[in-house]
Amino acid sequence: MPARGEPSVAASGQWRDEHGVRMPSGEAHAWYPGTNQTLCGLALSRAGLLRFHHVRWPEVFPESGGAAEEIGEVCRRCVAASGRRSHRGWSRRWTRTSPRP
Repeated sequence: MPARGEPSVAASGQWRDEHGVRMPSGEAHAWYPGTNQTLCGLALSRAGLLRFHHVRWPEVFPESGGAAEEIGEVCRRCVAASGRRSHRGWSRRWTRTSPRP
């Protein structure tokens, strides 16, 4: 898959902050705008997920303090597919440092 930058969020619900901006709530999934499925392979329309173009994927984790207020659960498969090892932080992808001749 070509590098597309950072994914946005698709979620099962929504709420509005004090400025009236829609924010995700419920179950959150990673999603690239322009596609019809999440990174874990879930179809957006069949699952009834709402798209949030303006909310970036790292903002749904509790340590970010961003849009994570009403997020109940973050999809573990989307976390793995986005390059994170866990909800605790980003990790570098595995690379071979000393290949055999």
